[in-house]
Amino acid sequence: MAKKEKLNNGLRIITKRLARVQSVALGIWINIGSRYEALSQRGISHFLEHLLFKGSKKYSCRQIKESIEGVGGALNGFTSEEHTCYLVKIPHAFLGKALDILSDMVINPLLLPADIEKEKTVVLEELKMYRDLPQSYVNELLDELLWPQQPLGMPIIGTVETVNRISRQDLRSFQRRHYTPSNIVISAAGRFDRELLSAKIRKIFSAPHSPVNTYTAAKQIQAKPQLKLFPKATEQTHMALGFHALRRDHPLRHAQSILHIVLGANMSSRLFNEVREKRGLAYEIGTGLKRYHDTGVFLVHAGIDNRKVADCLQLIFKELGKTGKFPVSENEFQRAKEFYLGQLSLALEDTMEYMLWIGETVACLDKVYSLRQVVKELKCVRRQDCLEAARMIFKNERINLALIGPLEKSEKQIYRTLDLGEK
Repeated sequence: MAKKEKLNNGLRIITKRLARVQSVALGIWINIGSRYEALSQRGISHFLEHLLFKGSKKYSCRQIKESIEGVGGALNGFTSEEHTCYLVKIPHAFLGKALDILSDMVINPLLLPADIEKEKTVVLEELKMYRDLPQSYVNELLDELLWPQQPLGMPIIGTVETVNRISRQDLRSFQRRHYTPSNIVISAAGRFDRELLSAKIRKIFSAPHSPVNTYTAAKQIQAKPQLKLFPKATEQTHMALGFHALRRDHPLRHAQSILHIVLGANMSSRLFNEVREKRGLAYEIGTGLKRYHDTGVFLVHAGIDNRKVADCLQLIFKELGKTGKFPVSENEFQRAKEFYLGQLSLALEDTMEYMLWIGETVACLDKVYSLRQVVKELKCVRRQDCLEAARMIFKNERINLALIGPLEKSEKQIYRTLDLGEK
């Protein structure tokens, strides 16, 4: 069982010792992401994440990289809508050095003016790269449909205007205000001395308690299907279909995950078989889930033959609609459960995956889960639960469809396909 501690200043520590491994993975999670940002500072969380790797009070940019990679380790960071995380996987003997480096990056970043200007160029090139990749940009268009004029509907990376506007003072103030112990979770999994690690963390993160970061609740106001087309001369049409779905801790969250597996999580799924295997309408087809504190998204993504977009969409909506009319078969249901548990079990053999699992769970829900608990919860899920979840999610008035491709004259035809056959 993973062990959770909470310090007097609000910082939380979650650790899991794993037998017969030589590595340890460490993550410092900050409860700050794009949905916490002011409109005028869109992208500041992501920009700050980039800059923390440029140097800290004790370590230069080069020393940060060489100290980890020089012993066979790997380090990285990511920014999401709700979190920023700095992480490392390293041979266990070097955990102390990894903690010292990551913590100094988080607490004492240099944020030099020259680095800020150089990194602005890097971030803006990253933004352009995503815009040039239709399979990526189509998801940005979908978010705008799902949450118009809301933080969740805006790109994590920001815009050209907001990134260019961010100053050193903005970054410094943002870091000091949000990178505080009460907003930090430190997670570790692998081979390490738990008491020694805890003592070091307590010594390093000794700042006093401070306010917890807050965000604006998501609004879901939609009365009819929504469609957004982005005409572009591509070889295939890129699709992102989204439905407002369940929040992270919803009682039907496991049933929703089983629906995702049945519909599009693997090559045995309904959409893969019906759309690709039987009819050859698309090369890439699958489903996904986004989970947030107060809402979620059920996603369907595909790369479709330009000549068969309407046919493909009709088939996708037909398959989604079925799940709200009839329970999934017993065979599908049991296979999906085994896939769910099997994938989680295999992932947790890796120290990095285990660290990410326990870290995200504590950062998002302030809970500690074990694989045994997940197995127990999953055993309680019934086929009727999946039917109930499907009926909550798959409704015509929740349809949001974004497409990128040569579709200049197809909008009316495509809009007519936005029907789950509810009547």
